[in-house]
Amino acid sequence: MVTTLSEMTKLWDKTLKRIKETLNDNRTFDYFFANSYIDDREGDTLIIVAAHDVAKAVMQDKYSELIVDTISEFVEDIYKIRVVTEAELSAKKEERRRSDFGTPVVKKESSPFFEDADVDPKHTFDNFVVGDFNKDAHKAALYVARNGGNLFNPLFIYSNSGLGKTHLLHAIGNEIRATRMPNAKILYINTQDFVEAYIKFVRAETDSQSLKEYFKTIDVLLLDDVQIMAGKVKTQEMFFSIYQDLINKGKRIIITSDRQPSELKGLEDRLVTRFSKGLTVRIGELDKETCVEILKLKFKENGLPAEKFDENVLYFIAEKFSHNVRELEGAVESLLFSCLDLLSEEKITMDVAIKAVSSIIGGKDVANQLSEQKIINVVADYYNLTPSQITGKVRTGQISLARHVSMYLIRKHLDIPLKRIGDMFGGKDHTTVMSGISKVDKELKTNKQLQDAIAELEKRLSE
Repeated sequence: MVTTLSEMTKLWDKTLKRIKETLNDNRTFDYFFANSYIDDREGDTLIIVAAHDVAKAVMQDKYSELIVDTISEFVEDIYKIRVVTEAELSAKKEERRRSDFGTPVVKKESSPFFEDADVDPKHTFDNFVVGDFNKDAHKAALYVARNGGNLFNPLFIYSNSGLGKTHLLHAIGNEIRATRMPNAKILYINTQDFVEAYIKFVRAETDSQSLKEYFKTIDVLLLDDVQIMAGKVKTQEMFFSIYQDLINKGKRIIITSDRQPSELKGLEDRLVTRFSKGLTVRIGELDKETCVEILKLKFKENGLPAEKFDENVLYFIAEKFSHNVRELEGAVESLLFSCLDLLSEEKITMDVAIKAVSSIIGGKDVANQLSEQKIINVVADYYNLTPSQITGKVRTGQISLARHVSMYLIRKHLDIPLKRIGDMFGGKDHTTVMSGISKVDKELKTNKQLQDAIAELEKRLSE
């Protein structure tokens, strides 16, 4: 039986060497198994640390039998495995360390009213992507997280669904604990949780602890989706009393909603007035460029560099899900799931991306929707060229014309930034792209042959 760290290290080195020989695929091995190690043994289970979340999923779900069988070649005992990530391991060790040294460990709240009331450690300011659409909300959230006092109290954040309000709430809670109040009692709840807690309290379905008394112990209240309280008069009365008590004691309150306070129909005027006394900030509509940055971050968090994907894949996903971060994250999950067996490949292509998200977008028509690559492919076919010739550096007449036509059609039908178009064509400057587009636009006014070519190309693109 392996017992020491040295024995575990030697066993894993032998196991990895044999797995590499068995797979006979360096890219698969390097991506899923490289930098993994055995951290500990718990009974008959070996704790294996994977390099990232995707590697964890694949090692546990696809290769666990291979791992167990290979380990058994080198030891007599039969072991099971559990695969974790470095982040999961660090969190567990930190909790154990703090417990061992007598430091209070802040755990998820367990009370008669709220079963799951703490902030999610995964949502921080470090992994919140800032763009023009949300920079004011981010700035305000960061301020209240890092500063005490009653300035900007309450902070009221509103936006349409799925644009990052909940992420900011959790980020505020995590930042307060990390920088100012490590042992703060922070309560994150959705307003529906509060409504249900109030109903149970009124029906005496909880124990004798008073709901008001419980809230007197809270240092920071993070209340999500306050619009749910609309029309619930008695619930609002209870919340008003709790709210006033927290404010009077200088406790921090952050509230989110799908609309600004003045537009919250069905809420008492006195609540609306008090919400408006603090700072109200709006998260606007998600823009495509920020969408791409969010995608890059999500892939990076799963151990995938953006270079792993054809660049047009990122813009394709961003274009289809640029109105909702939650849907964007769902698309990332679908794409990662579809790519598990392909992550060792050099590139994840548009074909893979389209197949992965087709069920989310709505089916078979996805493959026929326009993308930069489709336009280049159609133009290349029309002029009897290859796509690489069009995106390359050769400037002969026919290739140059096809290149300019591609730029013109991409700009016309997809309306993407000139810099992005330039990147697709070998990193050309945006002024060069604009010049090429202008040439086509000018020629179309008098050149019948070009008019016919564009008409035919647009017909093919619509098929």
